[in-house]
Amino acid sequence: MALYVQKFGGTSVGSVDRIKAVAEKVKGFRDQGHQVVVVVSAMSGETNRLTDMANALNDDPAPREMDMLLSTGEQVTISLLAMALQQVGVAATSHTGAQVGIHTDNAYTKARIQRIETEDLKADLDAGKVVVVAGFQGVDEDGNITTLGRGGSDTTGVALAAALGADECQIYTDVDGVYTTDPRVCTKAQRLECITVEEMLELASLGSKVLQIRAVEFAGKYNVPLRVLSSFEDGPGTLIIADADQDEDSMEEPLISGIAFTKNEAKLTLLHTPDVPGVASRILGPIADANIEVDMIVQNVAPAGDYTDFTFTVAKGDYKTTKKLLEETVIPDLGGGELRGDDNIAKVSLVGVGMRSHAGVASKMFRVLADENVNIRMVSTSEIKISVVIDEKHMELAVNALHKAFGLDKSDIESE
Repeated sequence: MALYVQKFGGTSVGSVDRIKAVAEKVKGFRDQGHQVVVVVSAMSGETNRLTDMANALNDDPAPREMDMLLSTGEQVTISLLAMALQQVGVAATSHTGAQVGIHTDNAYTKARIQRIETEDLKADLDAGKVVVVAGFQGVDEDGNITTLGRGGSDTTGVALAAALGADECQIYTDVDGVYTTDPRVCTKAQRLECITVEEMLELASLGSKVLQIRAVEFAGKYNVPLRVLSSFEDGPGTLIIADADQDEDSMEEPLISGIAFTKNEAKLTLLHTPDVPGVASRILGPIADANIEVDMIVQNVAPAGDYTDFTFTVAKGDYKTTKKLLEETVIPDLGGGELRGDDNIAKVSLVGVGMRSHAGVASKMFRVLADENVNIRMVSTSEIKISVVIDEKHMELAVNALHKAFGLDKSDIESE
């Protein structure tokens, strides 16, 4: 008998019929003798509906009241799913985050889990019940309801799996696993049987939307086996493990596991900037103070030797604010400089733990893009990642060319 924590997202519980289907799926595990904890999100669209109502009443609703409001979405789902399980003959009980003992700090709308009390949970499981838990929420030390922010239900699932010592945390979603890249962009994308936490973190941070970064971080920190599965069809999904050595079926890590991409970036360049100590801080300090995250950074030395060009990227939504900040604050502080910007760019990244033991990945990537006449504007590397910034119009061409060149196409994998 195994203990599974299963998380179902909003689309998986988006209607009464889908809730019934989830109940049947959970029943299948219970009938095999397994213990099951189910974590659910609000029904698809419910969080947006509640947010719209709040904004219609108040231009700036208090974070505490927003958490009180938004937490009700998951409470609807847990009660409905418990009812559906009871209807098919499965003993079940529902719990809010507070009832199950998920304790957080008091950072409303983006709280972090501090501890989980598992005594009552274990007692219900030992009594043969399926425990249905509201994702995305907890309670602070003063008894106030808190929410965990974006991806909070995934985080709840992994945190409960860690606290209970579950055999596996299963994330059910509308896709059947993690793919080598987005199948909507590359029709020959292949579902991965297994991927490391480290690779999944890179893919998630670089644009892959399958899993939230916080949940993957939690899984890596507490060594929780994490599996991504489809709510709508049967299959093995993708297993996310702490270390490639845990995958006994793999003799050696693949060179590249996946290709991530995003159009949500903009590039800014300050030309003719003094090449003196502290200039980077004078440029990026005001941007950090405005709570704007900077991604890639490149600094060049100009021919004269005493001036430099400083280039960096930010999220596209922060582009106009950052540009205005540079024009009104940074450039006057530096005593001049020319500003250039471009919000029609894309970032394409290769990810794979196999890079650690293989040379020439970057040169091959650059050669493939050159053959397709795709110009590289910026480059960033780490041990298991190479990212390039290119013109947005070339993104799909670049992804497909790289996917084929590195042997990730479905036909290439199937023939190996």
